Amino acid sequence: MAKIHVLDEHIANQIAAGEVVERPASVVKELLENSVDAGASKIDVTVEEGGLLRIRVKDNGSGIEPEDMEKAFYRHATSKIAHGRDLFQITSLGFRGEALASIAAVSKVEVLSASGNDGRGRRIVIEGGKLLSHEDETSPQGTDFEVKELFFNTPARLKYMKTIQTELGHISDVLYRMAMSHPNISFTLRHNENTLLQTLGNGDLLQVVAAIYGTSAAKAMLPIQGESLDYRVSGLISLPEWTRANRGGMSTIVNGRFIRNYGLNQAILKAYHTLLPINRFPLVVVQLEMHPSLVDVNVHPAKLEVRFSKEAELYEFVETTLRGILRKEVLIPQVTKQQIRRGDNSSFIQEQFLFPRGPLKDESESAGYGQQGPLGKTAGLDKTTSEDDDLDAPADVAPSDVQSVPDGNGEGQSLPLPEAPPEIPPSYDPLGMLSGDLGSNVLKQNYSPDENPHSDEASTLSGSTGANADRAAQDALPLAEDKGLSTSQAQASAYRPNSVNSPVREGRSSYNPSAVAAKGERSWKAPSLPDPARLASAIKSDVSMPAFPELSLIGQHHGTYLIAQNQDGLYLIDQHAAHERVNYEYYYEQFGNPAQASQELLLPITLEFTPSETEKLKTRLAWFEQAGVYLEHFGGQTFRVRSHPFWFPKGDEKDIIEEMSEWVLSERSIDVAKMREAASIMCSCKASIKANQKLTDQEAEVLIQRLGSCRQPYTCPHGRPIVVSFSTYDLEKLFKRVM
Repeated sequence: MAKIHVLDEHIANQIAAGEVVERPASVVKELLENSVDAGASKIDVTVEEGGLLRIRVKDNGSGIEPEDMEKAFYRHATSKIAHGRDLFQITSLGFRGEALASIAAVSKVEVLSASGNDGRGRRIVIEGGKLLSHEDETSPQGTDFEVKELFFNTPARLKYMKTIQTELGHISDVLYRMAMSHPNISFTLRHNENTLLQTLGNGDLLQVVAAIYGTSAAKAMLPIQGESLDYRVSGLISLPEWTRANRGGMSTIVNGRFIRNYGLNQAILKAYHTLLPINRFPLVVVQLEMHPSLVDVNVHPAKLEVRFSKEAELYEFVETTLRGILRKEVLIPQVTKQQIRRGDNSSFIQEQFLFPRGPLKDESESAGYGQQGPLGKTAGLDKTTSEDDDLDAPADVAPSDVQSVPDGNGEGQSLPLPEAPPEIPPSYDPLGMLSGDLGSNVLKQNYSPDENPHSDEASTLSGSTGANADRAAQDALPLAEDKGLSTSQAQASAYRPNSVNSPVREGRSSYNPSAVAAKGERSWKAPSLPDPARLASAIKSDVSMPAFPELSLIGQHHGTYLIAQNQDGLYLIDQHAAHERVNYEYYYEQFGNPAQASQELLLPITLEFTPSETEKLKTRLAWFEQAGVYLEHFGGQTFRVRSHPFWFPKGDEKDIIEEMSEWVLSERSIDVAKMREAASIMCSCKASIKANQKLTDQEAEVLIQRLGSCRQPYTCPHGRPIVVSFSTYDLEKLFKRVM
């Protein structure tokens, strides 16, 4: 007796419905796609009890011909494609012809449709896949599709439905995605007579975002536009200050179809690299247009996943376009009166600093430049303070002799001065930010007497331009003059690559309040540096950042925040985050060519790992060499470090290499760029000043200057904001000076 038999059509449709109709939201999605494909400009969706009791989708599209009404509910009956080659040129949202048959198999369906303006239409009623009636009826052009008692004949499916609110949430999400995919269509969603969504259908995507996420979210959106030979991208992306706790706000749309694609999401997040706090995600609506032959949508039952024929090119295009848009914006979040009142901290997850016990240091203890400032200690000052030295930023060069040098006021101050200019390897140029340091390396040929009031004094030092010491003295002189420092002091600070006392390059305008107050002159600005070709891979965009605000230092709050001002308002700067950004860009450049800056260790550093980690690490030793760290197996579970870059933060070398080892062991796939990025973040965090560390005014001013010279001075490498602004208008409102 034969054991194999063909299932009847009714059972086959119920099985197919299990794939197509997962929940009420699946029904809404399929019906919406049909309405969009019919060219509708207005679609109304009404649901009751989360869609389990009733779903109604009404549109003003082209409608269904009377003779096609019954045929539309046959399996694999469709008007979208006719030949196999059409699968490679799909321009419609639906094409399989499975949806209507699957919906009718598990519900009670009633459809009224007319294909013309003559009022001639047809009504059809189907229950559980069986045709009950069909009759002619007058109707305006369009389709009115009503689904009742979903899963009435499949109680097992009905049993596993979630709560009404959960199902309604899924339906709302479908409407939101469809509205953002087609802003030219007016969508309305009602649940139990309550209107949940209504869009105008005027093609304004920003209005749709405002209707879905609110006006405050819409105000934080940036328009995007880009085009290549194969792709066109448009849409909206949020400022980094507007984030969400999950990826639910990331919508990617391809040829009018909302999709989920891991690669596209990663490309978007890479564009926000170092701009977002940890575990926060942007609100984006990215609309992509491409030739249908470049995307395959026939790979998922719900058509939510697609395959691209040129994935790498597409991801690179999206990442570069979005990064370019973000680089054009001044990304300093503003604090409003309303946020102050309600204590709004939803935009960012701030790191909480743990302040050491005991009172803050007295102002007199750190008034002298370089005496107690942690940035001065890093250059090798005598450490005679408390046990809090573990919070200090480590030195970046070998300790040098400490000499007492009189400052501009004649007072003796302890500053590290090298006896002779250190011999620096050719690959390491501490005088130029783009070649390693965040300091100066200002090109002498760019100076002009009009721009540099110290050009006469500087010209006296140009006799031995081939020496690094003379270059350092010449470049540091304007800053030294403005701040009342001697030339030898400026020359000494120029050799500290991680100190904020080094002169700054002109990436953006810098503000020297001392010079302005004392001489009544405009602040000195260093000329801009050329962009080397080797930075193209790091920046991946030739879009320049907007000018960082010119700020005048007011003071320091709680040893953690710098307070500054300009004509626009008040600014709070997180000193740790600011120094971390400065250090990050410095170390990122250094890791670009670490091998030539490596130093042999007299006493190798030893590290121990578990047996499984040891076996894995032995296969990945070459990746450490990419970062300038020469690690070798020393037997058993022990490894030893023979050499590492000399610019590693002093005292933290072992910790950094251990963290690098953990990162290498945890990563499934490693490349040079990821290794460089991770190592830079590790070093910058270790080398930065911490909370409750007093800075002198001069140190704070230079830190602000060096922050302004960064390529991206608005967030730390972990995505936390560096600067927060209070506009003058908002401050006046707080004090009722304006109403």
